Amino acid sequence: FNQKVLSEESIKIGLIVPLSGEYQEIGESIVKATRLAINKIGDSKIEIYPRDTKGDPNITFNVAKELYETGVKIIIGPVFNKNLLHLNKLSDVMFLSLTNKIINNPANVISTGINALSQINTIKKFLEKEKIEKTVLLLPNNKFKYEVEKAVKESKLKLKQKFIYDTDPTILTQQIEELTYYSIRKKNLEDEIIRLENSNESNKDKKIENLKKKDTLGGINFDSVIIADFDESLKSVATSLLYTDVSSKRIYYISLNQWFDKSLLKEVNLQPIYFPSINKKNYDDFNNKFFKIYDEYPNHLSYLSYDLIGLIYFIIYKNDFNVNKNIFLKKNKFKGKIGIFEINKNRITHTLNFYVVKNKDFIEIF
Repeated sequence: FNQKVLSEESIKIGLIVPLSGEYQEIGESIVKATRLAINKIGDSKIEIYPRDTKGDPNITFNVAKELYETGVKIIIGPVFNKNLLHLNKLSDVMFLSLTNKIINNPANVISTGINALSQINTIKKFLEKEKIEKTVLLLPNNKFKYEVEKAVKESKLKLKQKFIYDTDPTILTQQIEELTYYSIRKKNLEDEIIRLENSNESNKDKKIENLKKKDTLGGINFDSVIIADFDESLKSVATSLLYTDVSSKRIYYISLNQWFDKSLLKEVNLQPIYFPSINKKNYDDFNNKFFKIYDEYPNHLSYLSYDLIGLIYFIIYKNDFNVNKNIFLKKNKFKGKIGIFEINKNRITHTLNFYVVKNKDFIEIF
């Protein structure tokens, strides 16, 4: 940054996060991460103005308005999508929201989270690399499915089938049975055993013995699934696939960004599971540094907010320190801890890495 004469004016950045109430720990962790970022940049002109949203849309608007009236034109936050409700009224302010949802956001809000488009683009790269061509997209029947559907359309990802499932586990298993033709394949096995028992084929006893070790008999018409789910819901879907004799040894299990959920390491029967994500080495380094300073581990939104300080500084620098609502319109790239931020027309996407959970470890594919 020393190649230009830096502005003498302060760089005011608002930060609107929950600092009290149910989500106080999230907000406090984000504030600590932004302090780390400021120290790293080392420019005393950067000024952060944290404000408490209490996780409420009306309070979010009020504190954002107060910041605007003091001259703040760029604000990091809010954390939750519901708190974007009134922010379109502050059209001269750009909000870098920590949410990963991009549908129906106000024009002055840029979602900076790891959105569905960034993840689907990375999955598409993996499918093409491995020449995987018969992919079923498994979507939970909730609002997030619209984000994924939009991402699939925009990325031009080719699918064998889209299958929407119920999040109720008692219904889910039956739906997965239908998807995988489980009852037909089960019947095929039973019929083949009966046929052999009634046949004069040589070595039929050995064949029957081998068949009885199987759960089903017959093929399926897809080679991979993208499970657009997380945490226990992801495991429920994967377990249902395993129950219907469609294991991850037979097809590719691909999920969305799991933020290196360590509980997946224990799910040996479900491995391998593939997923797009941020740079793990950088993530681990940040977590360790954060813990060393604050004696606590950060949440993943803290990691994102750390990068956003650097991103804002980079964009303002590129714009000769002229801060206005149009500075995120130009096409730019910024390399942060998460990876590469691609900025264009008030939208941010991420160039992600790709990993597999295998042999109780997270292994980088690319």
